Amino acid sequence: MSRMRKRPVVAMPSAEEDRAIIAAAQSDSEAKPLTPKQLKAMVPLRSIRGRPRSPNRKLLVSVRYSPEVVAYFKATGEGWQSRMDGVLRAYVERRSRRV
Repeated sequence: MSRMRKRPVVAMPSAEEDRAIIAAAQSDSEAKPLTPKQLKAMVPLRSIRGRPRSPNRKLLVSVRYSPEVVAYFKATGEGWQSRMDGVLRAYVERRSRRV
């Protein structure tokens, strides 16, 4: 049974192949080398993937609501979870002022 690798094996070019690749790239009039500024601005793909981090992180919790409440908020369209969060935040603010 063969083992599946998580990452594909990358075959590096030989020295001769590498010279041929460089020569072909340098002879291409439309291919301009990157400037030092462009090279410095490059970041690994892994560091920019996914959603940007929010300064106010939210907690993932599992909560059960009545079907009517969920149906009401879902009927308001996309972003219903954020609207539900807003309603709960307003409730907390009102209750916090009383104390």
